[in-house]
Amino acid sequence: MEVWPGTPYPLGATYDGAGTNFALFSEVAEGVELCLFDDDGAERRFALTERHAHVWHAYLPRVGPGQRYGYRVHGPYAPELGHRCDPSKLLIDPYAKALEGAMDWAPACFSYDFDDPTKRNTEDSAPHTMKSVVVNPFFDWQEDRAPHTPYHETVIYEAHVKGMTMSHPGIPEEIRGSYAAMGHPVMIEHLTRLGVTAVELMPVHQFINDSNLHAQGLSNYWGYNTIGFFAPHNDYSSTGQTGEQVLEFKAMVRELHRADIEVILDVVYNHTAEGNQFGPTLGFRSIDNAAYYRLADDDLSSYYDTTGTGNTLLMRNPHVLQLIMDSLRYWVTEMRVDGFRFDLAASLARQFHEVDRLSAFFDLVHQDPVVSQVKLIAEPWDLGPGGYQVGNFPPRWTEWNGKYRDTIRDFWRGEPSTLQEFAARLSGSSDLYQHNGRAPYASINFVTAHDGFTLRDLVSYNDKHNQANGEDNKDGESHNRSWNGGVEGPTDDPEMIALRQRQQRNLLTTMMLSQGVPMLLHGDEIGRSQAGNNNVYCQDNELSWMDWSTPDTELCDFTSRLIALRTAHPTFRRRRFFTGEVEANGLPDIAWLRPDGQPMSSDDWHSSSVRALAVFLNGDAITEPGPRGEEIQDETFLLLLNSGPDPVDFTLPASPFAKSWIAVLDTGQHAASKGVAAAVAVTGEAATAVTDPELLEVRGLTIRTLIGRSMAVYRRR
Repeated sequence: MEVWPGTPYPLGATYDGAGTNFALFSEVAEGVELCLFDDDGAERRFALTERHAHVWHAYLPRVGPGQRYGYRVHGPYAPELGHRCDPSKLLIDPYAKALEGAMDWAPACFSYDFDDPTKRNTEDSAPHTMKSVVVNPFFDWQEDRAPHTPYHETVIYEAHVKGMTMSHPGIPEEIRGSYAAMGHPVMIEHLTRLGVTAVELMPVHQFINDSNLHAQGLSNYWGYNTIGFFAPHNDYSSTGQTGEQVLEFKAMVRELHRADIEVILDVVYNHTAEGNQFGPTLGFRSIDNAAYYRLADDDLSSYYDTTGTGNTLLMRNPHVLQLIMDSLRYWVTEMRVDGFRFDLAASLARQFHEVDRLSAFFDLVHQDPVVSQVKLIAEPWDLGPGGYQVGNFPPRWTEWNGKYRDTIRDFWRGEPSTLQEFAARLSGSSDLYQHNGRAPYASINFVTAHDGFTLRDLVSYNDKHNQANGEDNKDGESHNRSWNGGVEGPTDDPEMIALRQRQQRNLLTTMMLSQGVPMLLHGDEIGRSQAGNNNVYCQDNELSWMDWSTPDTELCDFTSRLIALRTAHPTFRRRRFFTGEVEANGLPDIAWLRPDGQPMSSDDWHSSSVRALAVFLNGDAITEPGPRGEEIQDETFLLLLNSGPDPVDFTLPASPFAKSWIAVLDTGQHAASKGVAAAVAVTGEAATAVTDPELLEVRGLTIRTLIGRSMAVYRRR
């Protein structure tokens, strides 16, 4: 086979229609071999003799898509100096666009002897590890158009490709659990009916199982163990692993875009699956250990870990930064995704040891003409010192608002002294995001996410039940801010069931009508349960998959109506923070009222026992473009909230707030699937029964009784 010099850029394996250019960065290498594999596993090695700026490269004519390959790097193996080159190990290309097979955790995958870690293990790992694959970059995108939904109009649905689709009866069995299933019309119909505008896919970068899970017969279901930052995870492909996964992923994106649904990827750039010094040698470690990983200051043979996974990428190395930025651009330009959620994003800001908002990573993102224009969502914490950074990310970034999650949970479980912070979270968390010029949509509001209880379990369990994970129930968060209503787990008590259903509606309604961007966890809309397990990272089975056989259709309908209400009214998705100042109609943009209709006092805000309030949302000053470009004024709303156990009488505010109000929904009414049931309107001394579940009009001085732990929404007429 001919070997031509090739070029040092782009990195990775690049097919041009006639052959493939291979390029690999390694500053420490003394020699690099490109290894090609035939269908029967036979290996051919080619020494790369061309080197430019620490990039080893070659061009092989007639080598094309489907070709399996890897590298062997010759160089120093001196862990005490931070170097771990090992040519006996077949290495994954960090820029591989596809990977075939799986790593089987054989001793050959490790560079040391299990019985004596000071001794080398030089057994060939090729039969036991993954192969990189040359891919075809060409794809028929047809008339693909990215939705480009503005942040303030976005409703995110956090989804797991396999968990969403593995048991859906409407999806052909042979494609369940795959990208093709995620893009299937049945799945898109469900998402469209809900009204979500974006799916945030849990990790789809190529990942591997953890050794301890492999030994127990479990697997890394969540996927936060990346080994390939350019490759779609091969197990989610229904058509093959030699490049087919790339085409299938692109087809999924195309079909979701066709339904005006954006695709956001949950990405894990803070560490790799190679773990600590006792982990396997799969790629980065042997290619250039000291360049890719943050090593301990006092012991270069070990790793500085802020992620809890054994290693952390070295964010001040220009080649690591290039890898991440090249990966991000690839997923936007070639795979056409619409944004990213960055796992443990505080680690990406650690240019040295501290979290630095001015780190090189942020500089690169902000000046990049491609990456800076997509949705950027931070998980604003990691496990290192000073790692909790909610509210501290720079402009252009939005954040998973962990304080929102905690406060909303506390309010609805009846915790004392939560009112002030609840008001801040409901109104967009200006205390966190306004100081650096960000808007309410900087806050990604969520009550549940993949990590923790589902919504159904949040109202059904006080304690975690993670015994199935094999860690003696020691894994997972112990402080869940959950409340079971008095009975742990499933119950046949009708009153308890009604309370739990009401609490689910309360939490969903609060989230969907809060300022910011709501994020719904997959399955919460149909009452998915994990039997109290709040850490199903290793449960790739029915415990974690969505159960489509007995969905809570009433809750699903309610959720869909909530999203429709939010979508229809910019009052619930403002682009600017409230000021409390009087608008042109003589009323403030927001007003906080006691149940008797009077303004909240300082004593009310600081009282530990107050659990009920009303929120007036002035929509008169909010406009949005109409179908012909004209400005359409929005509606004004009133929220009534009662998180206490007992009924509360609310006086609906009269003039100047409104002459009359119309009921929109009531979470305390279970009989009507649309959330509004018959009620009693009291006008002066006369009481009139209102039987129309769609419309409740009340005039004058109106007393509205809200049962314990419920909320209602009214629209000014």
